[in-house]
This record gives sequence, structure tokens and C-alpha cells, in this order.
Amino acid sequence: MHRFLLVLSLCSLFLGWRLEAAEAPATVRKALPVAPAKPSGASAAPKVSSAKVPGTDASTGRGAPAVQAAAAILVDARSGAVLYEWNADQKRPVASTQKLMTALLVAERGGLEEPVRVAVPDTYAEPSKLYIKPGEVYSRLKLLQVLLVKSMNDVARCLARDHAGSVEAFAERMNQKAQQLGMVNSHFVNPNGLPAKGQYSTARDMSVLARAAYRNKALRGITCMKSLAWTYPDGSQKVFNNTNRVLTSLSACNGLKTGYTDAAGFCLVSSAAVGSREVIAVVLGDKRDSIWTDSHRLLAWGLTRS
Repeated sequence: MHRFLLVLSLCSLFLGWRLEAAEAPATVRKALPVAPAKPSGASAAPKVSSAKVPGTDASTGRGAPAVQAAAAILVDARSGAVLYEWNADQKRPVASTQKLMTALLVAERGGLEEPVRVAVPDTYAEPSKLYIKPGEVYSRLKLLQVLLVKSMNDVARCLARDHAGSVEAFAERMNQKAQQLGMVNSHFVNPNGLPAKGQYSTARDMSVLARAAYRNKALRGITCMKSLAWTYPDGSQKVFNNTNRVLTSLSACNGLKTGYTDAAGFCLVSSAAVGSREVIAVVLGDKRDSIWTDSHRLLAWGLTRS
């Protein structure tokens, strides 16, 4: 009898240990945040936890696609209503996406068919460059087109100097326009987005700028161009493909502007429309392999929102 009771006690202890071991992982799992699903294309997003996880829409419990970026925001292009945000107020460099501000100032002034003569200071820029030469003459519209389609840094300097007399004076106008638009966490130093001390913006502010650019008819006609035929002064020609790859991966995409520097990472301000539904996504500080898919998925998801 004593031997039987001893065996029974040992069995009970062993069974209790097994139960504790089986329950422990479940306890840990309950403490972890729920990761949002990554639906492809425009498929409906499943319900997820409304905890602070990238991609969560806390108002409805429906999750947007998770992004790899440091900061992002998705807004309704018409109303500005925020559909999704992640670190949207984090101040950071935004690279060439700020050329949208350069383009907006130039487009709003008008005179796009007027000639612009290249000056020596316009050539003081790092690649990517069109390698324009002092004395060459181009229409303001053609310079604006190649600025937005192929993101040429020397062209940005040329347009800025033509507009305000110098890059420094143009930067002041960029900041004035930012204040007018309500961009409260932005400061610009140059027209092309190359690294500069004290230059920054946020995903939220860039969405405000993007909406203003999106409403401009001239810019809308340029940023949707998948390619641009360029003629040099000597008569030679070249076709430039738009740096925005989402224009070809998502049929609804109709803009807007790419950007990259080592400091900023890969950035994209993109837009899309289906019928009366129009959305704008700003993705900053992303990786080379994910900037396009992150932007594509956010736009596609946004277009399915009621």
C-alpha cells in the first residue's frame, strides 16, 4: 500500500509539471502584441487588435498592411482624413520627395512655356543630374517635367534660382509656403532634398504638401507620366522612365514623387484613384526591397475603404 501511494504521488507531481509547461507558452503569447496581416493587392484587411502596432486602425479594429518604413501615413486625397498612420509626426529627412514643394511653387507662379537660361550655380549639385550646362535654354515646363519624372538635382537648383534669384531665397519661399499650408513640423534648406543641416519634415506634413500638389492640374499631368522623351540642345534625345515604380505595379496609381539619400532611406509620396475614391500615401525611411510593396499595399487598401 505504501508503495502504491508513493507511485501515485509521483505521477501526480509529473502530471502537474506537464500541465504547467503546456500552459506557460499560452500565457506568454497573450502578452505579445498582435501583428497586423499583410493582405496583397486590394483584398480586405482582417480584424486585428487595436493595440499600438504598425498598420492598426484603432477606430474600426481593421488593420492596414504592415509597413517596414520608419514612418508612414495614408490620407484621403480630398478631405485629408487620416486612414492610417505610423510615426507620422517623427521629424526626419525626406530626400527628393520635397521636390514636390519646389514643383508646387514653380507651377503656381505659371509661365510654364517661358524659357529658362541655365546659370553656372545651377550646376552645383550632386547626382542624380541632367548635366545641364550654363547658357542652355529650356522651357520651364520641360524642366518641371524632368524634375518630377527623373528627379534631377541640378534642374531643381535651376528652377529655384530662376524663381527666386538664389537657392537660399527659394528656400525661404519654401518655408513660407509650408506655413501657409499648415506644415507645422517642416523646414527646408534646399530645393532638391540633398542632405542639409536643419532640413526635415514629417509624414503628416508631407501628406499636406502632397494634397496641395495633387490638386494642381499641371503637376497632376506630370507626376502620372510613366516616361518622358527629352531632347538635348544638340538635338539628341533620350527617354527617361519615371522613378516611381508603383505607377507600373498598380494601375490606379497616378503619382507622385520618389526620394532617396543615405540619411533619409527610401521614400515615396504616392497617390491613387478609382472612381471618386482618391488616396495619398507617404512612406519614409523604408528599405530598397519594401518601399514599392509598402506603398502599393497602402494605396490598394485605402482604395477599398468605404
